[in-house]
Amino acid sequence: MGIQKERTLLEDLIKKAGGCAVIDGGFATQLEKHGATINDPLWSALCLIKDPDLIKRVHLEYLEAGADILVTSSYQATLPGFLSRGLSAEEGELLLKKSVTLAVEARNKFWDAVERNPGHRYNRALVAASIGSYGAYLADGSEYSGCYGPDVNLEKLKDFHRRRLQVLVKASPDLLAFETIPNKLEAQACVELLEEENINIPSWICFSSVDGENAPSGESFQQCLEAINKSDRVKAVGINCAPPHFIESLICKFKEVGLKHGKNH
Repeated sequence: MGIQKERTLLEDLIKKAGGCAVIDGGFATQLEKHGATINDPLWSALCLIKDPDLIKRVHLEYLEAGADILVTSSYQATLPGFLSRGLSAEEGELLLKKSVTLAVEARNKFWDAVERNPGHRYNRALVAASIGSYGAYLADGSEYSGCYGPDVNLEKLKDFHRRRLQVLVKASPDLLAFETIPNKLEAQACVELLEEENINIPSWICFSSVDGENAPSGESFQQCLEAINKSDRVKAVGINCAPPHFIESLICKFKEVGLKHGKNH
């Protein structure tokens, strides 16, 4: 796929969707609704091992509800996490690839059926490979504090994310979704990895916030966005896992900083 096509893929969807593309909803919540037990450090990624058919079912349910973007079940799927469960590195990488494959298969199945109905109201959904923060892997709540400790530096975060990012990219998702990023350091690590690996798949970075003003680390979002604005690899920035009443003001804050560099919000 050419760089120009990749650069406009997300923008094209937003335009077709009338200026506002709908992302699917809480994946773990829907898994639990169907009886999945995910009280585990792997969280929803546990179903990649135990019940991949349920993952595909949930993807289809969100498509039927009108989702324009499917986010894969890889948010808390990490190679160290799989290794800690006794899986090999190869098995862990296959599970990461499966998270993308399941979403793509669900999207294609749904779209094949939709295309047979000329009066349909759906857009062909994009698949975003979810890349959770280092704090999500730790499963200690630090994605909501940004406090990773003095031994976690830029290179350690890049090393943590690198192989998972490489594997997910090889699975050919439409988008990359870095989610629940709690501090400037990890945002910088994500951006530098996109540059170092020469990745042109459209990406977004979503931060969390506990006060509606700053990143959980206490850094201002202007500081956090400085790292992102140095690169054109990230096409959108946003917020997830934050109280709903914070969202509007945070979008306005992001828009004020991001519009100078052509970012979407």
